[in-house]
Formats: sequence, C-alpha cells, structure tokens
Amino acid sequence: MSLTVPNDLLDQARAGDVDDAAFVACVRDSLPYAWSLISDLASRREQTGAEFEDNTVPPPSEEARGQLLRCLASDSMRGALERHFGVRLAFQNCHRVAVFDPTATKALHEFVTPRAQILNQKPELVDC
Repeated sequence: MSLTVPNDLLDQARAGDVDDAAFVACVRDSLPYAWSLISDLASRREQTGAEFEDNTVPPPSEEARGQLLRCLASDSMRGALERHFGVRLAFQNCHRVAVFDPTATKALHEFVTPRAQILNQKPELVDC
C-alpha cells in the first residue's frame, strides 16, 4: 500500500474533493524517506537559487527505495508535492530524483532526455 490514510481523510475523499494540504500531510507521514529527500532537495534548490538540485545517493534500504518509487510513480502524489514545494520533479531511476525551478525548462528537458537516462546507467543500478 502506498499511503496510510487517516479515517478523516478517507471520509473527506468519500464526500468529495480532498484538501491538498491534508493529502500532502498524508504523503509526508506515509512516505517519510521520500518526503525527506524531496524536501531537502527543494530546500537546497531554493537556498542556492540553482535551476535544479538532484540526488545521486541510493536509498539506504529497500523500504526507502519503495517509498521513493511509490511517491514518484503516482501522478497525484507527484503533483501535490510539486505544488507544495513550488518545483517540478523529475526522476531517472531508483534514486536519481531532481527538483527543478518551474522556469528551468531547458534544464528539465535535458534531464529527461533518453540521452540523460542512458548516461545515468551504471552496472550497479541494474536491479534498482
């Protein structure tokens, strides 16, 4: 299961729209490794003013890797985090996550090209 959903949030979903802040809090509480990594990258990008910040360190465990994959594979979670942090997220493999300034379209485009994906591959990442 991707998220541990509190009863009040489940009731909210059954009744209609879900509050974005409540959904973001659910993601934060359910996927702490993914939240921490993305939050740290967003904070670093904001502090440096860089077009993007990325992570190149593999997750410390399979549980952490699973959290990251579940978070970034979900359009709703990814979109909520992008809105919350004011960034664009991009993902190349089991750990190479990047947060982009929303105006850094050239840098984002270069990060998500097939060329960039191929150049990011390493033998030790085959099973990630």
